[in-house]
Amino acid sequence: MATTSSSTVGMGNLSSLLLPSRLGSNSGDRFFHLKATTSRFIPRTIKHAFAAARSIRASSTALVETKPDFVLDEKKLENCKNTLACPICYVPLIYNADSSLSAESAMRPNLQCRNCRKVYSGNDTHLDLTITSGSKGYGEVRPASTELFRFSLVSFLYERGWRQSFSIWGGFPGPEKEFEIIKDYLNPVLGGNIVDASCASGMFSRLFAKSGLFSLVVALDFSETMLQQCSEFIKQEENFPKEKIVLVRADISRLPFASGSVDAVHAGAALHCWPSPSVAVAEISRVLRPGGMFVATTYILDGPFAFVPLLRPLRQNVAQFSGSHIFLSNRELEDLCTACGLVDFKFTRNRMFIMISAMKPK
Repeated sequence: MATTSSSTVGMGNLSSLLLPSRLGSNSGDRFFHLKATTSRFIPRTIKHAFAAARSIRASSTALVETKPDFVLDEKKLENCKNTLACPICYVPLIYNADSSLSAESAMRPNLQCRNCRKVYSGNDTHLDLTITSGSKGYGEVRPASTELFRFSLVSFLYERGWRQSFSIWGGFPGPEKEFEIIKDYLNPVLGGNIVDASCASGMFSRLFAKSGLFSLVVALDFSETMLQQCSEFIKQEENFPKEKIVLVRADISRLPFASGSVDAVHAGAALHCWPSPSVAVAEISRVLRPGGMFVATTYILDGPFAFVPLLRPLRQNVAQFSGSHIFLSNRELEDLCTACGLVDFKFTRNRMFIMISAMKPK
């Protein structure tokens, strides 16, 4: 395998589908071309997915059947005890063994904040560590980009054509190739824990867990239906290392982790959907330990698009009403990471696709 300078991340054992074409001015920046070998199969995949979706009810309970078999056991609790924290106080959570809990509740995880004493519980698939966890009457209106992924049909379709379509029009290499590049960027923290932020149906969460490269994988998303779909995929896989993964519902702008307790955070095709990328990346910076790594993929519009006079104000209006953010260049993403206290910014490009990495200073 070809070697690179110390400041450049190696491409790993990528297949010949990824052909490096040139390096950017930063020796840590990479560009590649992706051969279009799978696009002709995508329409059929989407067609079959819609046909399957029509045959089931559009409710999360109809889409996913769950059993309380791997939410949180003693081994996971031991791995999580210094990481999971109250999203209000940022104080580590402790296991709540209250004997007054009902038999049904006792089958499910109950964690309590040492400080405010709030109790957080889970259901058959995931822990709910949002601030409003347990509230009965209070609710908040979320941006359209957030609410879209809470629909059961969207969760069902995500790995049945939706995510695959990114390769056609966005230049995404595909999960397996992206995973190889991710491993290169995360090489300094392999063996530690990783948070797969905005994990959707857990495509990369499952890859992280099965790779054996991480001590614990936290699959985190705000969408209950995405986490339920992730749970279903896990149960369908034989010999899946369930002890390596925990599913958590949480808000990206209020991460339920103690400061400096996370080795790596990955966010695949998610950054542009966050209501406030700066708040989210600041939270990621907070939870990363010194030397911890942040890796993310998103879309950018550069080249001739960057010179369109009305594009910037139009982008701001789109963000205001939809919650989606379109980045115009890798420089904007670098500025975002720098503003949030991250260093050693690198990126990999292919058309509209960009993968970035940055590190919490040691």
